[in-house]
Amino acid sequence: MRLVPYALLLALTSGCTLAFHPATPPGAPKDSTFATVNGVRLRIKAAGQGAGTPVLFLHGFASSLETWDFVQPLIAKDRRTLSVDLKGFGYSARPAGDYSPPAQAKMLLELLDQQGIGDVIVVAHSWGTSIALAMALEAPARVKRLALYDAWAYEEQIPPFFLWARTRGVGEFLFSAFYKERPYERIAFAFYDRERYVTEPLLDLTAAALERPGTEAAALEAVRGQTYGEWQSRYRSIKAPTLLLWGREDEVTTLGFGERLVRELPNARLAVYPRCGHFPMLEAINSSNADLQTFLAEAP
Repeated sequence: MRLVPYALLLALTSGCTLAFHPATPPGAPKDSTFATVNGVRLRIKAAGQGAGTPVLFLHGFASSLETWDFVQPLIAKDRRTLSVDLKGFGYSARPAGDYSPPAQAKMLLELLDQQGIGDVIVVAHSWGTSIALAMALEAPARVKRLALYDAWAYEEQIPPFFLWARTRGVGEFLFSAFYKERPYERIAFAFYDRERYVTEPLLDLTAAALERPGTEAAALEAVRGQTYGEWQSRYRSIKAPTLLLWGREDEVTTLGFGERLVRELPNARLAVYPRCGHFPMLEAINSSNADLQTFLAEAP
């Protein structure tokens, strides 16, 4: 997208607003389960039992708990698991408010309290990894381990479109005009084997998700909350054992950021998957699942 001059954008955006949607969007699967945290209804999926530390699954930006459809059932064989549509995404509500990783982290910790979960292992993807890291900073005694897939957690990863969107009025214009545009290109960018994974059913699901009420407003606030420069220096204080899982050909969050994060986290290691883009849980399903299981099984 070619950005128009700043002064022109300001002229175009006078009075431009986006509508939130404080209720859950219509169309959720009939078997959906919801929990209300601080007045916000979140869709959740609980599965499994066992003596091991429970596992919380967090999806990435513009995604949903279905990200973990081929991972959560496997882990649920041995321990309790919980996945969630983060506020503003999937079939969770899209109210006005703070969508930053620290705010999302506090909401999730309260959700865990509601569910009777104390200590937790957090497994997260992309933007969700920044929320997982925020949870570890907020409650280091509770977050026992982290498994982070293709992390999006640095100020240096923010693209110009998102940086421009931080400005009031400009962001509203950009998201109302462009957020729903060219879904094929955005999805294809995330995969190495595009012919196999970028299918018509996936495109149809993506298009339907973009049409849910409040989606643009919530996504914009989530983008404005990605002010990683304010706290990314604190990642070095996170002591929890961490596994980083990364697609070697990821063009969304390139491998260099994984190599940076593994240096900065005191107790981390990095697994890299060849011929794989931004979704190792799909394109490297067998090897990434095996690595995750081994990591979870390690003694504290």
